[in-house]
Amino acid sequence: MKKKKVIVGLSGGVDSSVSAYLLLEQGYDVEGLFMRNWDSMTNNDILGNPDIDNDICPQEEDYNDALAVAKHLGIKLHRHDFVDEYWDNVFTYFIKEYKKGRTPNPDILCNKYIKFASFREVAKELGADFFAYGHYARTKVVNGEVELLRGLDTNKDQSYFLSQLSQEQLQNTLFPVGEIVKKEVREIAIKHQIPTAKKKDSTGICFIGERNFTNFLKNYIFTKPGDIVADDGKTIGTHDGLMYYTIGQRKGLHLGGFKEYPNLPWFVIGKNLEQNKLLVGQGINHPDLFSDMTIVEDINWLPKTSFKGAYKCTAKFRYRQPDTEVILKWLNDDQIEVTMLEDVRAVTPGQAAVFYKDEQCLGGGTIAKAYYKGKKRTY
Repeated sequence: MKKKKVIVGLSGGVDSSVSAYLLLEQGYDVEGLFMRNWDSMTNNDILGNPDIDNDICPQEEDYNDALAVAKHLGIKLHRHDFVDEYWDNVFTYFIKEYKKGRTPNPDILCNKYIKFASFREVAKELGADFFAYGHYARTKVVNGEVELLRGLDTNKDQSYFLSQLSQEQLQNTLFPVGEIVKKEVREIAIKHQIPTAKKKDSTGICFIGERNFTNFLKNYIFTKPGDIVADDGKTIGTHDGLMYYTIGQRKGLHLGGFKEYPNLPWFVIGKNLEQNKLLVGQGINHPDLFSDMTIVEDINWLPKTSFKGAYKCTAKFRYRQPDTEVILKWLNDDQIEVTMLEDVRAVTPGQAAVFYKDEQCLGGGTIAKAYYKGKKRTY
């Protein structure tokens, strides 16, 4: 009997490497596909900035690591450029959101448009029966419907970043490491001498990598410095541009030593886009940081059947944030009103709100507005 072919997204990291190994152990015909989604020289030349941080994005190093893993496992590795697709569907949106003063999450769009769309089309051309990724998530088919579940490793669960996927995108998708914890992944890699066994986990913007974020954005957005204003209305400093700050942020404000204020840390509590002012207050639990209701737009509801009326579940408003009990209510086909049953800190426009029923990820959308006791927040 012919083996089923799996094309695994082999990124050069340990999670995808162990995913490929586990699939081989399970008897699949496995091939890897390396995705190249960012062209530093080309993208920077377009904007007249050919010399920014070109040595920071380690794509070629990752590709070489993926090649080493493929050779070690005895599998074929394909390479494909998705640079145009990434620019059009992910990075352009990323920049537009920052220009609006919002804080986007490009990893979610990268999954929706690149890893689970463009990647799958190329994988189909390579004869794939299944598609596999190194995400910490799981799927389960119930009555012909695919349910997206949290990964067993609660500390690494990545279902939050998969919340914009469709039923079709989850069909024939495998998440081998979603069934184990990160410690086991490392142990498997070390035991079987996989070349990426001790490689550091990647961080930073999806596919762009680790960069000085402030300097990186300066190449794509013209910034305008403005006043930093305390919650008593006094101007106490100058910001570099509203796009560089997010709600609840503490670092990078360069505030302190004021005789008229207590010796407490300052946090971003809001933005006044019209007047280009950054609003700050003292204390990690400043009252203006909390919301009890939010409007979420661009909804992707994963179950085939939606709810009617009020629906109780839990939600995450940031990755790694504990679940909060909420009540959902449709406002229209694209927006949900989310009432939190307890106050939530730093609900930030542009970020994702993701809904859960126990272990199942129900989908989510983009936070548009936040409120507290009926008053719209300044963010």
